[in-house]
Amino acid sequence: MILVDWQILDRIQRGFITVEPFDPQLVQPNSLDIRLGNHFVWYERGDDVIDPYQGETIARGTHETTADSIVLFPGQFMLAETYEVIGLPDNVVASIEGKSSIARLGVELHQTGGWIDAGFRGSITLEMCNVNQRPVRMYAGMPIGQLVFYTTERALLPYDRKKDAKYMDQRQATLSRYHKNLPDL
Repeated sequence: MILVDWQILDRIQRGFITVEPFDPQLVQPNSLDIRLGNHFVWYERGDDVIDPYQGETIARGTHETTADSIVLFPGQFMLAETYEVIGLPDNVVASIEGKSSIARLGVELHQTGGWIDAGFRGSITLEMCNVNQRPVRMYAGMPIGQLVFYTTERALLPYDRKKDAKYMDQRQATLSRYHKNLPDL
């Protein structure tokens, strides 16, 4: 079941879902608007291959900045953080969706990583891309996306109790930690 506005407010007020900082004006009929943080990470152009099992190749050739705004150029991929830090109980999951007004500028908010497991706690790393023909300036603090909350049965092993929860309590835009998985080769 998707939570509606009064259910979202109720679960936040009772501490079942945590949102820091929380602004009740960001609650929508079926979602919670989230804002863009001020930490950004991107890859420079190059021919070096990124190997998901070799952590040093994941971090090589990256740049990062903390800024009040940043320009996302056509075709550019950038990681960013959400301003809000969230925490989910063991019976609520969330998905992150882009706001229509931002999508109409050509900015995609996430590539495929839009699912947030029950038990997750931290800021959300956004996987932004500009598919427009023109650069788009993005501002820290602007509503950029929305979280849709779903109630589920209680998870047997929520994210916060998994030994391999690589992104638990993450802050800032976080590069892939896929290399912490062991290959089945």
